[in-house]
Formats: sequence, C-alpha cells, structure tokens
Amino acid sequence: MRNLLFVLLSICFIFPQKSYSDEGMWLPMLIDRLNIDDMQRGGLKLSAEEIYSVNSASLKDAIVSFNGYCTGEIISRNGLLLTNHHCGYDAIQNHSSVENDYLGNGFWAKSYEEELPNEGLFVDFLIRMEDVSSEVLDSIDFDTPESNRKSLVKARIKAIKERETKDSNYWAEVKPFYGGSEYYLFIYERYNDVRLVGTPPESIGKFGGDTDNWMWPRHTGDFALFRVYTDPDGNAAEYSENNIPMKPKHHLPISLDGVQENDFAMILGYPGGTDRYLSSFGVKLAVELYNPSVVDVREAKLNILNDYMRADRNINIMYASKKARISNYWKYYIGQTKGLKRLRVYDKKSQLESAFSQFVASSEDNKKIYGNVLSEMKRAYDEIEKMTLSRIYLNEAAWGGPSFVRLARRSERLLKALESGNDSLIISAKKTFQDEVTSSFKEYKKEIDKDIFVKMMEMYFNNVPKGQLPQIIIDMEAKYKGDFQRWGDVLYERSIFVDQKKLTEFLQTPSAKRIKKDPGYIIQKSILDNYFNSILPAISEPRESLATSNRLFIDGLRRMYPKRVFYPDANFTMRLTYGSVGEYSPGNAMMYDFSTTLDGVMEKLDNDDPEFVVPQKLVELYNNKDYGAYANDDGEINVCFISNNDITGGNSGSPVINGRGELIGCAFDGNWEAMSGDIAFEHELQRTISVDVRYILFIIDRFANAGHIIDELTLVKTSDEKKRELEIEETKQFINDIRGLIEEFPKIIDGIDVGEKNDEKMSFSDAFLKARKKNSKTFVWKGKTYTTDIRPVAN
Repeated sequence: MRNLLFVLLSICFIFPQKSYSDEGMWLPMLIDRLNIDDMQRGGLKLSAEEIYSVNSASLKDAIVSFNGYCTGEIISRNGLLLTNHHCGYDAIQNHSSVENDYLGNGFWAKSYEEELPNEGLFVDFLIRMEDVSSEVLDSIDFDTPESNRKSLVKARIKAIKERETKDSNYWAEVKPFYGGSEYYLFIYERYNDVRLVGTPPESIGKFGGDTDNWMWPRHTGDFALFRVYTDPDGNAAEYSENNIPMKPKHHLPISLDGVQENDFAMILGYPGGTDRYLSSFGVKLAVELYNPSVVDVREAKLNILNDYMRADRNINIMYASKKARISNYWKYYIGQTKGLKRLRVYDKKSQLESAFSQFVASSEDNKKIYGNVLSEMKRAYDEIEKMTLSRIYLNEAAWGGPSFVRLARRSERLLKALESGNDSLIISAKKTFQDEVTSSFKEYKKEIDKDIFVKMMEMYFNNVPKGQLPQIIIDMEAKYKGDFQRWGDVLYERSIFVDQKKLTEFLQTPSAKRIKKDPGYIIQKSILDNYFNSILPAISEPRESLATSNRLFIDGLRRMYPKRVFYPDANFTMRLTYGSVGEYSPGNAMMYDFSTTLDGVMEKLDNDDPEFVVPQKLVELYNNKDYGAYANDDGEINVCFISNNDITGGNSGSPVINGRGELIGCAFDGNWEAMSGDIAFEHELQRTISVDVRYILFIIDRFANAGHIIDELTLVKTSDEKKRELEIEETKQFINDIRGLIEEFPKIIDGIDVGEKNDEKMSFSDAFLKARKKNSKTFVWKGKTYTTDIRPVAN
C-alpha cells in the first residue's frame, strides 16, 4: 500500500494538472487537430474556432504583422493597435526632433486629428491559410534534382498566388515548411494608413537599455500605440485626411485580473525564424565563426556611435534607431553563443544524428533515401565555411556599414535610365532616387559615416581571406600604404554619395559618366561584383546540396519518430504558442520570480546612467501610491512577467492572452539563459518576457493622463463570485484527473520495461527514480516515453 501511494505521488509529480505544452510554434489552422485538447486541459476556455476561423470573427482577426518585422494586436473597436515601443521606434524617431523630442518625452495624441501618419508603415491582416503541398509538390520526388525542383516549385507558387488573389485587394505568399516538405498558402489584406497614437518616453519604453536587453528580471514598459485607418467605406487605403479609424472584425478585451503563477498563457504572432532542425555542423559554424565575427563587426560600429551619441542629443535622436538595430542582435549573438556552449547543444545534435544514422542503416529503403544526408550536409558546411567571412563582411561591414554603399547601389536604376536616353525612364528613376536620398540622409552625419567606413574597411582587409577580398580594398590598401583613414578622408571629400547637397545638385543635371567615375560608386560596385561573381558562385552548389540534405533530414526524423508531432520552424507566418506563467531557476541556488513590480524600477533608478533614468512624474506616482485601478492585490504595480511560451524575433509586440481570450500582456523579449532557443528549445530555461497589461494601462491613464484612450478599451475584471466558481471548476477537474490516474493503477504496478537492454522489469516509481538519478530527461514505460519533469512526450 505504501509503494502504491508512492507511485500515485510520482504520477502526480510527473503529470501535474498544469502539464501542457510550452515548446512549439503551431499553425493556427491545425490546432483543432493537434493542440486543442492539451490547451483546454491547461486552462483554455475557448474553442479552436474562436481562435482561428475563416468564416467567423476570431482571435486571429485581431492580430497583425506590423511593418513586416513585428507583431501587433487590435485592442479597440476603433482600430487602436498595441505593439512594442521598439517595434514602433523608427516611426517615433522620424517624428522626433530636439524641439519635439518624442523619444525623450513621449507623445500622446488627444484626438484623431493629432495622430501622426507614418509614410511606409503598414500592417497585414491574415485572411486565411491553406495547405497547398499536394499542388506544389505534384510529381516531385526525393531524388528530383534540386535545380529542377526549385524551378517547378517557383512556377507553381506563382500560379497559386495569381489564382488566389485574382480580382481581389488581397496579396498572397506561399511558404515552405519542414525544409520544403510541405507548402502553405497565406492570404493577407494590407493597410497602409497606420498612425502613431501614443508612446511613453524612452525612460519607460526602453528602461534598462542595452544593459537589461534580453535579461530577467526586467522593468521595461516596452509598448506603443498606433491606429489603423481605412477609407470612408471601410476599405484598406493609402493615407488620406478623409480616412476614418478602422472597424475591425475582432478586438481583444483586456483583463484587469492580472496574472498568477501557472496561469494559462498563449501567444499569437509572427515569429521570424528558427533553426530547431539545425545540424551539429551548423551549430559548430555558428559557435566558432559566424556569431563571433558578427559580434566583432557590430561592436566596432557601436563603439563609434556611442562616442558621438553621448556628446550630442541631436545626434542621439538621429542615430537612435540605427544603434538599436545594431545593438539588439550584437547582444543576441553573444548570448546565443554562450547558451549553445553552456547547454552543450552541439553534443545533443550529434547524439540525434547518431540515432538518425542507426535509423538509416535499419533498412535498404532508408539507405536509398537518407544514406548520404549527413555526409552531404558536412561537405556542404565545409564549403560554406570557407566563404562565411566574406558573406559576413559584405552584409555587416559594407551593406550594413557606411550609408553611401546602399545609396550608391540604388543609383543603378538611374544609371541605366541615363544610358538608355529614355526621358520617361530618366524622370521616373530621378524621382525614385531622390526619395532614396531624402530617406538616407535622415539618419546621417558625415563624420560618423566616415569613421564607420574607415573601421569597416580596415576590418574587412584584416579578416577576410586575401583571395576573397574585393579588388578595390586590395588596391586602396596598397595605394594608401595601409592608411585607411587617409582613404576615408579622400573618399568623403570627393564622392557625391556622402553629401546630400552634392547629390541634390547632381540630380539637377545627372550624367551616367559622373556616377560611374564616382569613388563611392566604384567601391560599392567592386564589393558587390566580387560577391556576385566570385563568392556566390562558390557557395551556390553547397547551398543547394544543403537544402536537399536539410529537407531529407527533417523528413527522416519524422519517419523515425512516427508518433511524435513535429512543429515547423518559424518563417514569419502566424503561429500560436501556449504554456503558462511561471518562475525559473537560471542556475545553482538561484530562483527568479515570475513577475516584477514598480519597486524594482525605483531600485534600479540612477539619474547618472541614461539607461536607468526614471521620469520624475513616475517617481511621484510611486511615492504617492497613485495606482488607480491597476494595482495588484498587494497594492503594487506589476511591470513585467515571464511565461514558458515559445517565441523568437518577429513575435515582438505579440499579445499574451489568457484562457478566456483576454489580453494580459505584450511580449517583447526572451531571457539571457536561453538565447540558444532559436536552435534548441530548453524547457527548464526558456521564457518569454512580457510587459504586464496593467502597467500599460497605468502608464496611459495615470502617467500620461490619456484617459480618452482608456475609454475606448474593453476592460474586463472577474468578480469575486466568478473567481470562486472558476476555482471550484478547476478543483473538480483536478479530482477527475486524479480518478483517471487511479484507474491506471493495475497497469502501473505490473512493472515496465525502461527500454535499456540490461534492465529488468521494474515498477514505475523505480524507473522514474532511476532516470532522475541519471539526470535523464526521459524514460520509457509500456511503450510510451515520459519526462522526469512534468510532461508526457509522444513518440
């Protein structure tokens, strides 16, 4: 009886009532088949149809792709949109100046008329998604040559997109999944009139700066408000003063209940990209070469920007967005490298590949299909590695370095028009290039750009293999005897592409000869020509081989574990992730709580450090405990919380939604200890960091005095009576689950095979304890795999 009781306790430990998924970025159209039962066990009160539906309003109709790189959500009947401060940073910066310092002071429109339009900013609403794999891959087999496969797939995708958007205002894309084993169609509607409504100052929206970026505990109010506008008939339209606020199909109600540990949490958004099926060869390349090299180049650029930005507020505003873009993934790659090493991801990938090799060897059919996968993968990576530094320095030091490189490249259209002599082409090309010039010089100071050029060319010459260097860098290094500063001085004196005034004058009477002789144009042409004529051809075949190998590797894994549900890598399509709010332990003798409060903001306050300045009004609200309706039960203001949802870049701005479909937070970051998560999800460590929606409301209402914004929101607070009803319901569910476990006792006490050759029959509890003692993540019982923490795993 005593042993039986121990088994019961063991089962309760392994399968607690909150044991539902945290890993996985799932396609919303498939959750009815794959996830809904698990989600409802975890606390979801909605049906699959209420999350994703083509014919009825659903949660997906409140979620947008924000400007092609973030996520946003509609939170009012009048098209009000919530996203992250860092997602709206470019727009905020574009409206900022020393006189109207919206970055430093914040901005809150008091009426529709005061909301600020943003040229080029757009949002996309997903209309529907559809599996088109059978059409795209018809008659294509595993041994179809990659070049043939690519041309067939490209033609079929084009036909599908044209057919599905004919006679509509929609646009479409077809994306590959599982390395190209499946294809899905996505239909979108784009809205181009998106206006800035409100933003807190950087001292709230970016509190903690680079120091706190990717870190927990966190105290950043990373949010901004925009509004989507339509024409008077409710249709998507370009900006017009006659446009009206959008009337959405669905908007998210906002919960005032707050979050508690183990609360159900799901996120809908647009994760940009993951490499969960990356091989050990890819991990090795990332750790040893790619990541450190990107970090070195970005750090050099940041050092230059920091020196100038600290000295001049105007320059600080001008370069704020550019610096943010550089620094975000500078720190990301540092953290990812540390995480990959600390969690021994290379070793784990190697073990998986060893198991894959055994699977391949188990049958002749497997050998025929997958026999060369790993060897070809290694060969491809060996070839790609040789050219990796060239690709990095092209992207980071040239294309992502001095501004003139992009600008000179974009003069190619004008050059061709001038050479053609066609007046209409010339007029059109001049207009387009003039717009490029205006945009380029918004974030530009010649002295800064020159310093970046000098440093980038010096690093280019010293780090890229000599046989792969662009000829211009070799020639100029020799001409100026290694004095890159002198090269920079001459270039920035003579080139028209480094000076807005010179370019504007040139455009009055443009000539092809002037462009082709310009030293800035010559530099970019040499660098880009070197890539397209030498580097790209050398890696094209290895890339094709790697694409084939990756696709077959993933396909083989799915056949190797036929009962396991595999989710696809992120590719900036709408996904759903679900899990729960909860604490975590980042290391020995360390435990992080699941939420932070305004107390922590005041503890970090340091007016001598720009990253930790706190607005005086926020200090006063804190001192007076003037929190309005947004305090928690202890009279505190929650700022951020963490959950075990599975997100990545692109999810920034995504809504965190409770089991009733109500907004509880806005996701904006991941945690430092799990920076390897794009490659390998770590259940015990990976967390999503979100700003608590009550902090957002508090800042809007009490800090900004923007009560008119609060008035248009749908705020929901559960009554005490309703809370008691929910607690009773959860208790009943717990009892029913325990009864179900008790019914399994006769099977449990029969003993199980733990799956090791030298093991004999043993009890469930002994198998569990043995696995725990060995620090094993999983063990096998009765043909099913269980983890030693909290969740069963299908295999």
